[in-house]
Amino acid sequence: MLSQAAYFLLQTIEFVFVYPALLRFYLQLMRVPARNPISNFVIAITDFAVRPLRKLIPGLNGVDMASLLWAWLMEIVLLLLFVAVMGANLSTGGPIVFSAMAFLAFVKLIEFSINLLFFAILAQAVLSWINPYNPVQPVFAALTRPFLRPVQRILPTLGGVDLSPLVVMVLCQLIQIPVHALEGTAMRMISFAG
Repeated sequence: MLSQAAYFLLQTIEFVFVYPALLRFYLQLMRVPARNPISNFVIAITDFAVRPLRKLIPGLNGVDMASLLWAWLMEIVLLLLFVAVMGANLSTGGPIVFSAMAFLAFVKLIEFSINLLFFAILAQAVLSWINPYNPVQPVFAALTRPFLRPVQRILPTLGGVDLSPLVVMVLCQLIQIPVHALEGTAMRMISFAG
């Protein structure tokens, strides 16, 4: 019972710290204007960690690599805590366990990135139906445009309906299959070494 509560708490911490840091990276990567409610929230919740890391990690072509590093480091720490809550002894595995944890954290960031894209497309579709002039609509458009536009070039609209969001959402789910396989491989590495 206590381990379930700890697991839930760690998942909540992951949602509050890792997802916003990753979203901050993508907002800058896709050149989303900073004057919107989502960017303001993401910057406010991640600034305490990203600003100090910027002094150590320079940006790359205008993209804040410190936010990506913060997301990855937080995921490593949370994975170590997840494994500790489950009662595993990681001290016997040595450097192999920690390199497997770093790899698993990287795979989890790929999974979270796919989830962010999926939900950005879903939010954009819902907002286009109920409130197309919402101030966050341009944010979702900027995040999803690089993925929707190639599909829109190939797939024509049918009866005035753009099916590219559906196609990209299905592709997101298909890409999750090899990502979950990588996650399983990393977990086996951890359990074998530990």
